[in-house]
Amino acid sequence: MPEAPLTDFSRLCFSPICPLLYLPLFLNDNVPEEHKAGIDMRQDMLRRSHTLIVCSGAVDEDVKNDIAVAGRLGIAATTLDGVLAVKGHGGPGHTGH
Repeated sequence: MPEAPLTDFSRLCFSPICPLLYLPLFLNDNVPEEHKAGIDMRQDMLRRSHTLIVCSGAVDEDVKNDIAVAGRLGIAATTLDGVLAVKGHGGPGHTGH
């Protein structure tokens, strides 16, 4: 059975944060001031990051904007599958050690 993405991250020594999952818990995207605050918070977190890892196959406008900001800031952007493949976890028979 495949591991959940967060389990993969912890095994790779990442501290994952996903503003798109938790900011809507306390910000209402339909309120213009809160929508802008969410964008500002996401970009601030991205500025403090070393890598942007896209974990889903669905890339919406928010994710496209994050990828563009990461590019302007010189922050590497990749996918979770890409990270696992490079770390030797992506293929059959790889133990990852």
